[in-house]
Amino acid sequence: MSVPVFEEIEPASDCGCAGCARQRRDLALGLPVRAGGHPAAHGARRALVLVTAAGVVLGGAGTGVADAMTESSDASGAGTVAADPAVLDRAAGPGPETPQGGAGPLHGAPGPGSAPSPDATPTTSQISTTTLRKTTRADIINRAKTWVTAQVPYSMERYWSDGYRQDCSGYISMAWNLRSNEWTGSLDRFADRIDRTELQPGDILLFHNPADPTRGSHVTIFGGWTDYTHTSYIAYEQTKPRTRKQATPLAYWENSDRYLAYRYKGVVSGGSGNAGSGATATPYPGSASFGPGANNAYVTQLGKLLVERGGKKYYAQGPGPRWGEADRRATQAFQQAQGWKGGAADGLPGPQTWTLLVSGLGKDIGGSSGSGGSSATASGFPGRGYFRPGQSNAYVEKLGKQLMKRGYGKHYASGPGPRWTEADRRNVEAFQKAQGWRGGAADGYPGPETWRRLFR
Repeated sequence: MSVPVFEEIEPASDCGCAGCARQRRDLALGLPVRAGGHPAAHGARRALVLVTAAGVVLGGAGTGVADAMTESSDASGAGTVAADPAVLDRAAGPGPETPQGGAGPLHGAPGPGSAPSPDATPTTSQISTTTLRKTTRADIINRAKTWVTAQVPYSMERYWSDGYRQDCSGYISMAWNLRSNEWTGSLDRFADRIDRTELQPGDILLFHNPADPTRGSHVTIFGGWTDYTHTSYIAYEQTKPRTRKQATPLAYWENSDRYLAYRYKGVVSGGSGNAGSGATATPYPGSASFGPGANNAYVTQLGKLLVERGGKKYYAQGPGPRWGEADRRATQAFQQAQGWKGGAADGLPGPQTWTLLVSGLGKDIGGSSGSGGSSATASGFPGRGYFRPGQSNAYVEKLGKQLMKRGYGKHYASGPGPRWTEADRRNVEAFQKAQGWRGGAADGYPGPETWRRLFR
């Protein structure tokens, strides 16, 4: 698989050597404002031209003129900045002097010139949960999916219709619902550093590299582990040529050891984004809440979540607050559906099992004991993982044929076939809306209830 090449780079900001200073200056002067360049750089460019001209005309006196030219004004009153390298660096202003652009307002929201001044830019200590928009993990993932579905092209200069810049840091700004476009050097101000073992859907893996301009900074959204080994995860990312979602080695294809995990400060408990689902982003209550002898509301919540994910057949009655063999078997089936084995599928919910359930992520229980080996029927939903971009299997084709049979195949130009396409998603969405579902419950991706109603 090819490795994306990123251009979000920055020379060392704290290095005073001539090479880094020159590269920072060249980037700042060559970057247009629309791409994130600082307006003061235009004055710096003009000053540099004037000083160069003066040096040609005055010969050896050019240096003296350059030293004297600390600031001047042209006929229009616009200031020009001195050509001294240190002054030019200051003229570039705060923030990145890189092709990814700096922090700024949403495109098309505030008027021109309304970007906050350097003094108004909040520091890490000034940004708190009281100043951030609240959001749930499911909402973060759902926003990330909108760009995946729309296949937003990667660009460091363009902005999508929602006002966010179409590069990787703009993508995170959008998913976190920030009030501005941030960059890889400022996203950490809106988040708390966490250990990689604590990653949950909606967190990010960030590599900001100011020291080496040959290696681009990058950031991805963590969408959940692919299996019990925790060596790869589902990454949502904005990269060339367009937004994508795919299994990615932890933490990334290159510079893996330099990616840091962060959690958005404004994330809160709340609805999963799936209408009609009882799942809430309740924090994991601890292993003591489950197992023989446990009797509490968390056991009830676990059972309800498992029923929604295909575990109803394990419950003769309930679910209820008292832990029973039905809870263990349903939990084990869900764990096995994720591909987990041995102790990772012991039927006792741990933090990862809980996170997948309350976030509506991971594969549903399908077939017998989550094996996914049964045929695609109303009573054997194979799991959500079969119906995603890039998937090709018999379940997709069977789904498409059933949609055609039920009168929901108008988006097929040909087929249906075994490869999941946007036509499949739009047809499923039409069927879901016909059930009266809205929002996340009508996202075009079949779940157990969609499958049951479609095949009944």
